Amino acid sequence: MQNIQEQMKTTVGPALRKEFGYTNVHETPVITKVTINAGLGKGKDAKFADVVVETFRRITGQQPVRTKAKKSIAGFKVREGMVVGVMATLRGKRMWDFLTKLTNIAFARIRDFRGIPESAVDSQGNFNYGFTEHIAFPEIHPDEVESLHGLQVTITTTAKNHEEGIALLKAIGFPFASKQQK
Repeated sequence: MQNIQEQMKTTVGPALRKEFGYTNVHETPVITKVTINAGLGKGKDAKFADVVVETFRRITGQQPVRTKAKKSIAGFKVREGMVVGVMATLRGKRMWDFLTKLTNIAFARIRDFRGIPESAVDSQGNFNYGFTEHIAFPEIHPDEVESLHGLQVTITTTAKNHEEGIALLKAIGFPFASKQQK
């Protein structure tokens, strides 16, 4: 199993330059960061927030940040300063390790997975995918899980458009759904 960072340098970069006709190496789309976040929902206790933080620590290998509400919203029972989510931003070696794990293990462990829809890549070439259950990651043992929670994975790229983003992610091994399955 080849690391995605090595793959980008040896095969993916030259293939993208040829496909899109780039003359400069720096025009080639690359992945700049991966952001993982989860909302805690209303009415959840502090123990649930600690469980989500521990889950993120195991999945990402770093301490996540607790996000707080910027203002109070009575209709949602949210007060200013209340912890409403957890996030972690990955760059460098941790980012490449996470992407390798995501493409080779996590997507394969999703129940009823039929591929990623191409609509997961936006018009700027960035990727967003929501996991309904965090147990798709190999660091999480299903028998130890008390309560399931989802998480959102956002991959930020330097791609200029949707087509470049799709080409970049397909080249590194993201399992996109074929056109017939839609």
